[in-house]
Amino acid sequence: MLKFIDKISVGALVVVALTLGLAPFTPEPHVWQKLKMLVDGSLVRPIDMFDLLMHGFPWLLLVIKLVRQGLLSKAADK
Repeated sequence: MLKFIDKISVGALVVVALTLGLAPFTPEPHVWQKLKMLVDGSLVRPIDMFDLLMHGFPWLLLVIKLVRQGLLSKAADK
């Protein structure tokens, strides 16, 4: 799985995170709304949990990619 993530470009992940991760953009990004619900404790419906996973997954992939790039570049420097 990590090798698959390594093959994806950072630019593509940024585009996906900004479009799918933030859609719909108004009145507020969906992922932000779901994260607020999670903090409030009101994220109880299965559809809301699915929405959080769907809109949060691109951000998670982007973070994993950036962390792996940082770790791989540090390993290459040694």
